Amino acid sequence: MRKIMLLTKNKTSTIFVGADMDIVFELCNKAQAVVITDKNVDLLYGDRFKGVKKVILDCGESHKTLNTVQYVYDNLLKFGCERNNTVIIGIGGGLVCDIAGFVASTFLRGLSFGFVATTLLAQVDAAIGGKNGVNFNGYKNMVGTINQPDFIICDFSTLKTLPAHELSNGMAELIKHAVIGDRELFYEIEKEKKAFLDLDLHRIEPLIVKSMKIKVDIVTRDETERHERRKLNFGHTYGHAIESQFGLSHGEAVSIGMMLETNLSISRGLLEKEALKRIKELLNYFGLPTEMGRINRHILMDAITKDKKKDGNEIYSVLIKGIGNAVIEKVSIKEIRGVLYDMH
Repeated sequence: MRKIMLLTKNKTSTIFVGADMDIVFELCNKAQAVVITDKNVDLLYGDRFKGVKKVILDCGESHKTLNTVQYVYDNLLKFGCERNNTVIIGIGGGLVCDIAGFVASTFLRGLSFGFVATTLLAQVDAAIGGKNGVNFNGYKNMVGTINQPDFIICDFSTLKTLPAHELSNGMAELIKHAVIGDRELFYEIEKEKKAFLDLDLHRIEPLIVKSMKIKVDIVTRDETERHERRKLNFGHTYGHAIESQFGLSHGEAVSIGMMLETNLSISRGLLEKEALKRIKELLNYFGLPTEMGRINRHILMDAITKDKKKDGNEIYSVLIKGIGNAVIEKVSIKEIRGVLYDMH
């Protein structure tokens, strides 16, 4: 087990890498804990949290709503939770972490909280960085907070229980981090891609840790997304619109979003087509889509123009000047539309 520290202006979060999830009750008082998890995770690991107050959520993005948040609030009231004697523990993937963090940040004006991240996506991305939120009226993460957890436990043994599509979701984020910030990591993922499919933890754990550190370093420098943290939105501005409107998984939608921004980079003369080819091939290897297919471009453009990163007739986009080198530029709606309609 190793520790990674995320230091921000107001808080220090500790990431326990490769730890057993059972250490959670060394980090907080079991009697004060309230576990928030989902039905799938509870089936797998619920017996390890016997005797703990628990709120079990339905699975799926359609439940990432204020109605679910209210359901959790109701349970916290029934449990008699008070601000100084309650610790929220989100155990699960990205959806559980987002909801648990949002609930903890808003109930009684703020409770202590931590995560046990059980999916690759949560371990390299969703649990790290303090973004907590829910969808609203069909728009992704429209209501939320930025508030860091006290701790994050990444128990890599949980990856062995992931279905293939959940591994692919996580790989989208891992590849994203490499493309925006670490060329060598990208090459290592290419080299060890079969080890990821085989879940050879001895070989892939160092690469997962490198991915985590990329996000930790960026968030440490820019917690509230004023400047550099916007790079972490690579593939997400457009991916969120795809995910909300067309029902793709997070990783699938982000994969297409990354290809859109990669094509924008080429159209501006920032990137060579060979780099696009390598990014596309790596995403495809993990079963992630890289083409528009049957996605209705008119509906997608309408959703994109409602994104919270829109600034007048332009959208902050993450463009690539080479694998491992991302820049943030405003791109006009007209330019986005042109590249979008040219994609397959």
